[in-house]
Amino acid sequence: MSATKLTRREQRARAQHFIDTLEGTAFPNSKRIYITGTHPGVRVPMREIQLSPTLIGGSKEQPQYEENEAIPVYDTSGPYGDPQIAINVQQGLAKLRQPWIDARGDTEELTVRSSDYTKARLADDGLDELRFSGVLTPKRAKAGRRVTQLHYARQGIITPEMEFIAIRENMGRERIRSEVLRHQHPGMSFGARLPENITAEFVRDEVAAGRAIIPANINHPESEPMIIGRNFLVKVNANIGNSAVTSSIEEEVEKLVWSTRWGADTVMDLSTGRYIHETREWILRNSRCRSVQCRSTRRWRRLTGSPKILPGKRSATRCWNRPSKVWITSLSMRAYCCAMCR
Repeated sequence: MSATKLTRREQRARAQHFIDTLEGTAFPNSKRIYITGTHPGVRVPMREIQLSPTLIGGSKEQPQYEENEAIPVYDTSGPYGDPQIAINVQQGLAKLRQPWIDARGDTEELTVRSSDYTKARLADDGLDELRFSGVLTPKRAKAGRRVTQLHYARQGIITPEMEFIAIRENMGRERIRSEVLRHQHPGMSFGARLPENITAEFVRDEVAAGRAIIPANINHPESEPMIIGRNFLVKVNANIGNSAVTSSIEEEVEKLVWSTRWGADTVMDLSTGRYIHETREWILRNSRCRSVQCRSTRRWRRLTGSPKILPGKRSATRCWNRPSKVWITSLSMRAYCCAMCR
């Protein structure tokens, strides 16, 4: 017998209850640990899995066990995986990278919003109930400055983001003492430079050489640094999204939480409804991982009034020729993941 299907109102109410009562939760037999770096504020979260003892002999009456040390692993869940952190979705997550961004001194806040669409949305009183209360004032690079991790890497600068990534990629291997756990098959590198331990210098060099990218938008300071490249760990993308007739902001935030808890490094928001602009802000302010959104869908809705109607030649030309306002470089999903990650 199939379960009773919930109505839209019931689904939204359930999602609202979920985010209202949201608490950090560790996996069974696991606990959250943090590994600190040399730079102030670099505190990398990891999940430490507690292993049960191994039976090595003895008798049924007096078995002999050998204790197994805990194993640290990569953890993308952020505050949602730490029972010690109080979570308030209405306020958003702590701005982890804000001190690092400010310390570099190469950004400035916008005095006015540059996007006409954003101005129109902010002026619409009917959206007040949907809008995230703590809207972040956007930043931009100062005149003549660049704010990408690629630029810093090419200048020979090691940023806190790079140190964070190096610690994260190593997954606490330096804490492991057992030779059994430290054993690694030789494998085939296929010409890749694979050091025994990832260092911040190695991260910088790989980014500078163009073999890796660090998606770290200055307007998403809540995000935890991560890297995508051939010489680093495989990353996981999760797709979420609503439509014009289904889902809600509450449900999208719930999907975001579950995605990061289950290991997503990036979350692609494929929403197409009327409120994707407001939904994006809720997701960004509550996300430790990179958030990607279908810019083409947003742009086409602005131009045509409906994401179902593809724009004409003139509108399409505007999409391609105005990347500074459209935030789109390619209709390829791979290009989105690489170039549009926030």
